[in-house]
Amino acid sequence: MTVEIIEESVAALPEYEKVPIAFRVESHFLVVPIDSGLGGLKFVENPIIPYIKDYDANENERPAQWFKRFDISQWGILSAFNGVKRVGGAAVAWKTPELNMLEGFEDLVCLWDLRVHPDYRNEGIGHQLFTRALAWSRQRLCRRLKVETQNINVPACRFYARQGCELGGINRYAYDKTMSEIQLLWYRNV
Repeated sequence: MTVEIIEESVAALPEYEKVPIAFRVESHFLVVPIDSGLGGLKFVENPIIPYIKDYDANENERPAQWFKRFDISQWGILSAFNGVKRVGGAAVAWKTPELNMLEGFEDLVCLWDLRVHPDYRNEGIGHQLFTRALAWSRQRLCRRLKVETQNINVPACRFYARQGCELGGINRYAYDKTMSEIQLLWYRNV
């Protein structure tokens, strides 16, 4: 499916966040250290009792609230439309010193958010948004794009690998241990 992707101002974030980001978790990757990690890591997909994960469940974390935590004046807000219907979006964070994901580099961007409406998933919209995020980054002379996901988002991990990203960081202790999630950091040269 071909959609129109446009760049919007941050003022569009209340409409942007109306595209659901929630997804059904049916499996996760177990990250198994071999020889305490010296022999590498083994990823084993493990089925689990399904549940819904919604990154927007916390009101303070929703896109329309990002400005309260960050200076988002240098961010790219990309929105996908099928006709007049908003079907997806991507937010690219750049030049935001308070955002640790950017590691203090001005030539690094972070794909902070990527969402596709559930009725339109698996139709290539995520790929189109990712491609547009790369182009947005190139226009700003960035060299690398970084994406965070978790071991519980197996479809996202596979998606980023298909987009040419490489797993560059794994932090088994990044989150509160009650979450039982492992941080996975993906990188792609722009």
